[in-house]
Amino acid sequence: MTEIDYAKVNRYWEGADPSVLGPYVMDGSGFPANAGEFRFRAEARIVRRLAADVKQDGAVLDLGSGTGVWAKEFARRFAVVTAVEGSRTLFQSLQGRCAQYPNLRPIHGDVTTFEPDARYDLVFFGGLLMYLNERDVIALLRKLVPCIEPGGMILCRESTVRGETVARQDDYQVVYRSVSDYARIFETCGLGVHHVERNEPYVLLQIGCELVRSWKKIAPDRFQALQAVGHLTYFMLRLGNPWITCVPKMLGVRFTRLENHFFVLEPDPS
Repeated sequence: MTEIDYAKVNRYWEGADPSVLGPYVMDGSGFPANAGEFRFRAEARIVRRLAADVKQDGAVLDLGSGTGVWAKEFARRFAVVTAVEGSRTLFQSLQGRCAQYPNLRPIHGDVTTFEPDARYDLVFFGGLLMYLNERDVIALLRKLVPCIEPGGMILCRESTVRGETVARQDDYQVVYRSVSDYARIFETCGLGVHHVERNEPYVLLQIGCELVRSWKKIAPDRFQALQAVGHLTYFMLRLGNPWITCVPKMLGVRFTRLENHFFVLEPDPS
């Protein structure tokens, strides 16, 4: 299997736009900035529901925390939050965004070499595992399993594909795995998959991203009017939400190419 080049991953995220669109990889879509804010708010409602049973006086570990939008969300709800981010660019944004929360500890460092120094009620991956080679995913998860408090969970939010694993080998290095592939990896690490849920806000915006990319391929540069097309596409998506995400399945069309899923994981007692 093709390996991810971590040097290229690091270069990409060092140069990433720390806006709300950049970490969502929507910054070439022409969407308005509030598209990222809409997606985060919608995803946050899902995360609150999935983590509703996690005790509020508990500890959270947010690995690959990016600009800190999730770390900030957790700091508002839980007693202690540790947020780890490797990109200097994103870490600076994380520090600024979360400076007002004394219960949040930001750490600048490589998530693969991070050594847990506590026990956690919730470990959150907001889109990290897809930037790691499988052996490093397994090593990281196995290291974390003993640090989960009884009744605690690991919550992953990862982009997925329907078929075989797809690895991108350009400047944006990433591995897109299937739901079944992730389930196999989690089982290997001693984790039971308690719940899997498709990330509908992601799919909604991904429909727009893939439509805009198709438009950019067929329209000459001077006629693309990307900002107008992006704003119109976003408006139509919001107007048709949520039923529009069901249309491809109803028509038997395998669209979008990428999906995203939440995985609720619990240490296997056996």
